[in-house]
Amino acid sequence: MINVAVFGYGTVGSGTVEVIMDNNDVISKNIGDRIDVKAILDLRDFPGDKYESRIVHDVDVIVNDPEIDIICETMGGVGAAYKFTKMALEAGKSVCTSNKELVALHGPELLKIAADHNCSYKFEASVGGGIPIIRPLQDALTAEVIQSVCGIVNGTTNYMLTKMDKEGAEFEDVLKEAQANGYAEADPTADIEGHDACRKIAILSSLVFGKTIRSEEIPTEGITAISARDMKYAKQLGRKIKLLARYESKDGKRYAMVAPFLLTPENPLYFVDDVFNAIKVTGNMLGEAMFYGRGAGKLATASAVVGDVVECAKNKGKNIPCDWTDEVVTLKDKELSSRRFFVRVGAEVACEAKEAFPIEEEVKVGFYDEFAFVTKVMSENDFEEKKSKLGAGVINYIRMED
Repeated sequence: MINVAVFGYGTVGSGTVEVIMDNNDVISKNIGDRIDVKAILDLRDFPGDKYESRIVHDVDVIVNDPEIDIICETMGGVGAAYKFTKMALEAGKSVCTSNKELVALHGPELLKIAADHNCSYKFEASVGGGIPIIRPLQDALTAEVIQSVCGIVNGTTNYMLTKMDKEGAEFEDVLKEAQANGYAEADPTADIEGHDACRKIAILSSLVFGKTIRSEEIPTEGITAISARDMKYAKQLGRKIKLLARYESKDGKRYAMVAPFLLTPENPLYFVDDVFNAIKVTGNMLGEAMFYGRGAGKLATASAVVGDVVECAKNKGKNIPCDWTDEVVTLKDKELSSRRFFVRVGAEVACEAKEAFPIEEEVKVGFYDEFAFVTKVMSENDFEEKKSKLGAGVINYIRMED
């Protein structure tokens, strides 16, 4: 018998229990042994819940139980989740998590503790919800030199941008709707400012390189500046605006960023709408491969957690290695990257903009209080320098993906 405990009985935690119990036969068959949820850790009581009798309030009850083999950490945050995860790993219990914040901040440390105690730390569900991406990077694509990872990894912002694109709605209105529908938190900062996507690309890029890329060092822009007018311009250009998280490796230099981009229909990410996520991986031999699916949600994320449980159960008493050390990688400055930019400026600085920027084309959609254009290819550094000269005259700008 493989006994599992769950830390946190919220959305993902309850979904994890549901996946294990409802799909028990197929999971047990894949493991080669029966599986059961023996305990669920939460501060709250759940009177009338189907699994009320398994709720415990003391983490030591689980950590000190020799019959519990695997922990599913679905608490979130880096306080108690970090402390309890360390306790579990040091007790020789494998931990499977959906906690991207914890993985991004303490991944290498927790992986080392797991290796030292003959257990495993797995985090497939921390990126892309139910989309398998971490395991393919670690197993299926190990013959490849990964040149880039680029994707839509936040369902909340993708839902919002899709609604703005299809309905011509303003940002604030769509945000309220996303919150009402449960797609955005009461405090949506982590999503709309790009922090969530940043943590995810930090995890993926660290795994690709095998060393630590800190999320706080990744240039990050969210979608708060995107307006209904930007969507009209995007349509005029035959493009869609998507929040991309990207990592690139070229000529021995590595670079990561999170920002809105204007995509053409030739890019497969153009067609990824609503709460769906997609991650495009480019290898030097394979070329492009894309992983697509539900990037969030109770059962989608829980399914990824339980997938890790199955792998840990098959390797009970062993460490499943992960090539990710705590050596910190210095990213190349974003100023070394070059691309075209879509820019909107107030009509009062239109002449200055024409003199400052190498303009490729003007974009007209009937707004006479501003001037919009696409630049020629220029470096991020050069763009920032020219933009700063116009100051508050720049209404907005969006990078273009060609």
